[in-house]
Amino acid sequence: MHPRFVVAAFVVSAALYGQETKTAGEAYKNVTQLKSIPADQLGPTMQFMAAALGVNCEFCHVQGKMDADEKGAKRTAREMIAMTMEINKASFRGQVQVSCYTCHRGSARPVGVPPVIESDTPAKTEARPPMPGGPGATADQILEKWVTALGGADALHKVTSRVLTGKILANGSESPIEVLTKAPNKRISITHMPGGNDSYTAFDGTEGWMGGSSNVHQARVMSPAESAASSIDAEFYLPLRLKEVFPQLRRGRPEEINGAMCDALNASAPGKPALRLFFDQKTGLLVRMVRYAETPVGRMPTQIDYADYRDAGGAKIPFRWTLSRPNGRFTIQIAEAKVNGPIDDAKFARPQ
Repeated sequence: MHPRFVVAAFVVSAALYGQETKTAGEAYKNVTQLKSIPADQLGPTMQFMAAALGVNCEFCHVQGKMDADEKGAKRTAREMIAMTMEINKASFRGQVQVSCYTCHRGSARPVGVPPVIESDTPAKTEARPPMPGGPGATADQILEKWVTALGGADALHKVTSRVLTGKILANGSESPIEVLTKAPNKRISITHMPGGNDSYTAFDGTEGWMGGSSNVHQARVMSPAESAASSIDAEFYLPLRLKEVFPQLRRGRPEEINGAMCDALNASAPGKPALRLFFDQKTGLLVRMVRYAETPVGRMPTQIDYADYRDAGGAKIPFRWTLSRPNGRFTIQIAEAKVNGPIDDAKFARPQ
């Protein structure tokens, strides 16, 4: 949505390699309200505020002089951060319940006056699905139906690696992509960019890293929060291990997604991003996953929609997934899937 902001956020994160223990106040100049947060949380926090207001970096910052205080919007932002923190401290026991988005809703100016009715036709009130607790599937039954829909536990265990090839669609352009996965938790995606430069995103079983072929030897280690999210994508047997990875698993409110009624599961675990998973009530297949990255000023969502399920070595996998964030979106369409071929662990390792 705002490419300059995305680039700036990447530069912020890359600059933190090797500085994870520092605070934002120690790692950067002229940080005031957020100086006590971990340095690697400053980038995601800026992303959240930009998305909440629908703006980019230059709305508050002077280009090339990020520490300058020349813009009034930056001073206002500091006041608003202090205000929301005080509200959350006083009214919500320090939990981040009120954020920039509470009032701004994607607009630089918050709306404080409700709109007037502009039609004689009464507005329709959508009926919400009933809360869980009555008749319906339990969390265990939803998981069992998911595993069965994919082909069963035995079929899933018979596959130990996959090499997927296809294309990634982003910002109106297409690029070839390869996605290599290996049990139990290794994954790397390689996007072949125009001009011969490749972009890597990987989880090696322990930590995540990112890089490009033009500077592959400067590949950066992901922050702990990024690695935790990447580890979920790398879980080869997630349908079988979800309860193990996320011990706190409960049924949520059913929702309609793309015309299909879906059962919902809410999952949480220490050190992992909170998840919401949605399963088509008819097919039992996972159609959407939403994970939340915690920042000091609010939650940043990442939504992944899964579609085009096909058989790959006796077990079904989605051949199409769309990843959406407040500041960007892309779709991966797989054309071919090869299973159980040998993949050297070195493929997933960050270049040293």
